[in-house]
Amino acid sequence: MRIRMDVDLEKGTIWTNPLPESAVWLGGRALADSIVVQEVPPACHPLGSRNLLVFAPGLFAGTSMPTASRLSVVGKSPLTGGIKESNVGGMAGMSLARLNIAAVVIRGSSTQGRSRLLIVRSQSAELIDAPELHGLGNYRTVEILKKRFGDGVVVLSVGPCGEMKMAAATIAVTDVNGRPCRQAGRGGLGGVMGSKGLKAIVIDPEGAKLHKGADPGAFAEAVKEYTGILQSSKKTAFWRENGTAGLVDVGHARGSLPTRNFTSGAYDKKDGVNAERLKTLTAQRQGAMGHACMKGCVVRCSNIFNAPDGRYLTSGLEYETITMMGPNLDIDDLDTIAQIDFRCDDYGMDTIEIGATLGILSDTDLFRLGDREKAVQLIDEIGKGTVLGRILGQGATTTGRVFGITRVPAVKGQSLAAHEPRSLKGLGVTYATSPQGADHTSGFVVEEPFSREGHTERSRKAQINMAIVDSLGLCQFTGLRDEYELFGRLMGALTGTVPSPEQVRSLGQEALRQERRFNEAAGIGPGQDRLPEFMRSEALPPNNNAFDVGDEDLDRVFGDYPE
Repeated sequence: MRIRMDVDLEKGTIWTNPLPESAVWLGGRALADSIVVQEVPPACHPLGSRNLLVFAPGLFAGTSMPTASRLSVVGKSPLTGGIKESNVGGMAGMSLARLNIAAVVIRGSSTQGRSRLLIVRSQSAELIDAPELHGLGNYRTVEILKKRFGDGVVVLSVGPCGEMKMAAATIAVTDVNGRPCRQAGRGGLGGVMGSKGLKAIVIDPEGAKLHKGADPGAFAEAVKEYTGILQSSKKTAFWRENGTAGLVDVGHARGSLPTRNFTSGAYDKKDGVNAERLKTLTAQRQGAMGHACMKGCVVRCSNIFNAPDGRYLTSGLEYETITMMGPNLDIDDLDTIAQIDFRCDDYGMDTIEIGATLGILSDTDLFRLGDREKAVQLIDEIGKGTVLGRILGQGATTTGRVFGITRVPAVKGQSLAAHEPRSLKGLGVTYATSPQGADHTSGFVVEEPFSREGHTERSRKAQINMAIVDSLGLCQFTGLRDEYELFGRLMGALTGTVPSPEQVRSLGQEALRQERRFNEAAGIGPGQDRLPEFMRSEALPPNNNAFDVGDEDLDRVFGDYPE
C-alpha cells in the first residue's frame, strides 16, 4: 500500500494516509501535480506558507526496473510564478518508494528555527532542529548528517542559495556514492524548501523492500523486455561511452550549441570541452565514465571528474553545465567548468539558469565573455549572498530587469536550456508553450529542425510523452516515449489494474491540462507562450536561421487541445 506523508512545519506535525484508489496509476509528476493543483492557491506567493513542496517518486521507482527510479519535486515556482516540476536522479526516489511512500508533502513554514530536518524511517518520521547546519554547503551538510545518522542514509538538502530563497536555487540529492551531486535544478524549488526552513530530508532505507508488483511473474517478464530494449539500443551505448558531453559535438554540428551568449550555434573551441576531452582527462586522472547516479541504471550516462591532482571534484559533469558555463560564456576549459559545477552543487544553484545569467551579464561592464576567473568569482558572490550575488541568484530574467538588458534568453521567467531553438525549431515550440517554462526536458523535438511547419503536433506529442515518462519515474535517456502498450503491461502487473494504451496517454494529457489550468489561474496565459523577441529578429550563425514558427501554430499546441 502506497502512502502519502504530510509534514506541517508550522505545527510540527506529521501524518500519513493511504493513496485513494483513484491514484492507482499516479506517481511522480502526475501525482504531485494533482496535489499541488488541488491544494495550492494559484495566486499565493511561491515563498509563502501556503505553497506546498511535494516530493513524489515515479510509479516504477523502487522496483526491479532499471533506470526508472527518478523523483519529481513540484511546487509553485519563484522563478516562473507557475507550477514547476523538477526531475532528479540519485537515490531518493528509489529509497522513498521502497518505504511505500508515494509522496512527501511539505506545508507551512518552520517557526522553530532556521534549519530543520525531516527524518524518514521505515516505521516513523520526525522533525529535528539543526541550527548548526544553517549556512553550510551541501557537501558539508551531507558529511555531518551521515556521521549523525549513518553512512547509508539518503539526503535531500539545500545549500546557502536555498536558504537565501533565491529563484535559481536547487535541491541536492545524494547519488550512489552518497555525494550531493544530483540536483532538482530548474524552477528555484530549492528556494521554496529554504523558505520553509527545511534544511534537509534524511531517508534511512533500513527496512525498505523491493516492490515486486501485484503480479510478480508478469512484471518480471515485462521488465525483462524493457531492459532488453535499453541494453540493445545504440543510444544507450552512446550515453555510456560519452556521457551527455557527447552532445557537445552533436550540437556544434547542427548549429544548436548556445555560444557566446546565444549569438552563435557553433563553438570554434569546442574540442576543449567535448566528450573526447572529457574522456581523456577522466582517464588521466583516474576518474570514471559510465557512472550511474542511481542503483540499477543500465544507461550510466554520468561521470566522476577529478582535479589535476586526482582529488574528486564533481560527479556528473553534464552537457547542460558544460555548455552553459562553457561555450555560452566562451570558456573552453573543463577544469574551470568543473570548479564552477562543484561550487554550484555545493551552494545549491542551477547551472543552466546561472550560465544564462552570466551570459547576459556580459552586456554590462561586470563580466567579459571568456574571463574564467571572473566567472568563478561571480559564482562565489552568489553563494555568499553579496548584493550582486543576490541579484544574479534570482536568475536571468530578474538580472535583465535590474541592469536594463533586453536580450534575455528566457520564457515565463526561466532561462532556455543548452539547445538553441533557432536551429531546433520544434524544441523552440516546446520552450515557448510548455507550462514548465523553457525546459528542454519538457518535450525534446529534433525532427525537421530548420522547418517552420509541423511542430505544433510534434511538440504536443513530445510534451505528453515526457509527462508520462516523468510520472512513471523513467530517465529521459531510456529513449522510451510512446511505448504505451509496454507501459500499460508494466503498470498493470505492478498495480493489479491494467490501463489501455489510451489510458496511458491520458496520464500525460491530464498532467499537462492541470498544469495549464494552474498557470492560467496564476496569471500566466497563452499570450506568454512566446520565445524572446531577439530570436525572431536575429539570424543565428552558422545556419543563419531565425525562429519563424508562426504565433498561430504556437497557440494551437494547447489551444485546440481536447478538454
